[in-house]
Amino acid sequence: MCKKKNEKTIKKNIIENTMDQLIVRKKAPIFGYILLSLLYIAASAIISLTAGNQTLLNFGGNTIAVYAFAGVFAALSNIFIIFIVVYYRKLGFYTALIFTGLQLVTVLLGIFKQHNLSSLPGAFTNAFTFIAAIIIFVNNMRLEKFQERLCDQAVTDRLTELPNRFACSELLNELIRRNEKFAIVSIDLNNFKSINDTLGHNAGNAVLTEIAKRWKNAADTEESGTLDFVTRQGGDEFSLIIRNYRSDADIIRTIKYYEDVLGKRLTVDECDLFMTASFGYAEYPADAKTSDALFSCADAAMYEIKRINSSDHIMRFSPEMLKTEHTLEMEKKIRTALDDGKVFFKLQPQYDLSHKLRGFEALARIEDTDGQILNPSEFVPVAEKVGLIDKIDLIVFKASAEFFGRLIRETGADIMLSVNVSVRHLMKNGFLEEVKAIVDSCGVPARQIEIEITESVMIDSAEKALNCINEIKKMGLKIAIDDFGTGYSSLSYLSDFPADLLKVDKSFIDKMNASDSSKKYVAAIISIGHIMNFKVISEGVEEPEQLETLKSIGCDYIQGFLWGSPMMPEEAGRLVKNSINA
Repeated sequence: MCKKKNEKTIKKNIIENTMDQLIVRKKAPIFGYILLSLLYIAASAIISLTAGNQTLLNFGGNTIAVYAFAGVFAALSNIFIIFIVVYYRKLGFYTALIFTGLQLVTVLLGIFKQHNLSSLPGAFTNAFTFIAAIIIFVNNMRLEKFQERLCDQAVTDRLTELPNRFACSELLNELIRRNEKFAIVSIDLNNFKSINDTLGHNAGNAVLTEIAKRWKNAADTEESGTLDFVTRQGGDEFSLIIRNYRSDADIIRTIKYYEDVLGKRLTVDECDLFMTASFGYAEYPADAKTSDALFSCADAAMYEIKRINSSDHIMRFSPEMLKTEHTLEMEKKIRTALDDGKVFFKLQPQYDLSHKLRGFEALARIEDTDGQILNPSEFVPVAEKVGLIDKIDLIVFKASAEFFGRLIRETGADIMLSVNVSVRHLMKNGFLEEVKAIVDSCGVPARQIEIEITESVMIDSAEKALNCINEIKKMGLKIAIDDFGTGYSSLSYLSDFPADLLKVDKSFIDKMNASDSSKKYVAAIISIGHIMNFKVISEGVEEPEQLETLKSIGCDYIQGFLWGSPMMPEEAGRLVKNSINA
């Protein structure tokens, strides 16, 4: 039993020592203390040897008595004493008292017994050093207590007295530095807001304080069987760091222990409460390698368990959760951009193989609240998933058509505006009315507007899609099949598809020159397009070698960074004017 008690004391000291490392300054090395003490003793010995020596020495024609050096070494010894007091706190202070006290006694004995009044200045110097050591020590102690109080406030939550988020992060970083296995648990109290709303914030604070007390006691007694560190992150959120476990089952058992402690009746203002919480956890190094990433993983698991509202309140992190969290965050950004008018467009030029400007594709762009431009590869799939892509499509279509109308009226350019329309937007009731309204108002001839539709539209509802596309064609607009070859690619549907242009996906262009078979595949797509009486444009052309290959296999148009990256409308306008002048 004694052995078990000692083990618990050692484990408990590990937690306390971890907190001490967060608030205590780094101590000066003991080697410095020994060196300063030896230097003081050596200086004192030299003082004793030189103090009464009347021998005269000649330095550069000047005669100096040996006893004059006693004052120099006396000053040095006092400096060593001051350094000891400043850097070594109590140990230095007591050492200074002993050294200066013995030195002072020795000097006073010399004065009174041997009537050596020449030592009188040394007595006053020792006395002043003694007083200075006391003053420095007292001030240092006051400053140290103040610093420790500030540091303690920096790592301690004021309400619950638990370590705070900063302390948790510091411990995580230290465990990662030591490459020690651990689990981090994010905890969020369920329905805590209702307590504040019904009983008031004072009652809510009392609940948090009691929960913190219970969990702190649970960690100290180590009834969970693991080494635990409880912190409050803020509000009704806590975290738990678990160490010294053998398996995932041990982690679950520890979390359930804290869940059981929480679930016991809690009485506040004569009201009996029964609290529950959601626990999400992640492991180092299995789930993440940095403290911030571990927090994110544990939070994602905790939010997921709250989202699915399961009766089991514990969940381990899995990578799919971050995708869900990312989707929610991206959806929020998209909705904010739509509300704030931060959806805009850029125009990427399209050319024939002789470098004559064919027109532009309008590409959607979104500006985040911090001024950064969101990556289309991230926001487009999310917008499609949450049903916002049609709103983005419509904004880009309308804005780019209005710009093109002004540009065509100004220059008379015979150029094509190509706009993307998602399957969801195409199938939406009222889509044809939207297109007609834009064409009627923008001033762009219908034959100079091209609607890009992905081939997946043939899977979702082929009959409805074809009826809609036929109506678009009756308005005089052109139709392009976007990303051909990446989806359904049924020739039976393609033969009935009233398209004007076939777009070869960038993924095929990237691999086109890697092998002869890849080149033949692109050539086959172009050939199919021509057989169906479609013009063919290749996307993502970035290298001169790709351009030469496309020329050799009969491609009609290209689009890509080689001849033009996406640009703002003003720059596109200048490009059109320059092409007309040329």
